[in-house]
Amino acid sequence: MTFTESVKTCYQKYFTLSGRASRSEYWWFQLFGFVLAAILILLLSPIFGGHVLGNPTAENVLSLILLFAFAIPQITVTVRRLHDIGRSGWWYLIQLVPILGTLVIFIFCVMKSKEPETDGSVGQ
Repeated sequence: MTFTESVKTCYQKYFTLSGRASRSEYWWFQLFGFVLAAILILLLSPIFGGHVLGNPTAENVLSLILLFAFAIPQITVTVRRLHDIGRSGWWYLIQLVPILGTLVIFIFCVMKSKEPETDGSVGQ
């Protein structure tokens, strides 16, 4: 999956928690979020006198923009990525454990995809 296909797919599946997301879809979308945040900081920095990260108002604006533009599809693509490695989407909540939870999700997201299980019947 290419960068643009990944971003398009993640926004088309904005609220879709079912299904699977490949490693490439997940990591391209993460790169998109990083670039989006960097661009927003660069664009908002001159507006707020060069102190975007030290200005509470700027941080609030930036946080709201990122929340609406990126947070929900980031959660859903992570849940779909967990499904792709054979884990329940509820594993996403392990991130509530500081540091360790984020590390576990990172390790899960770099794991190789698991082949879908079949029931053994032919021709369905």
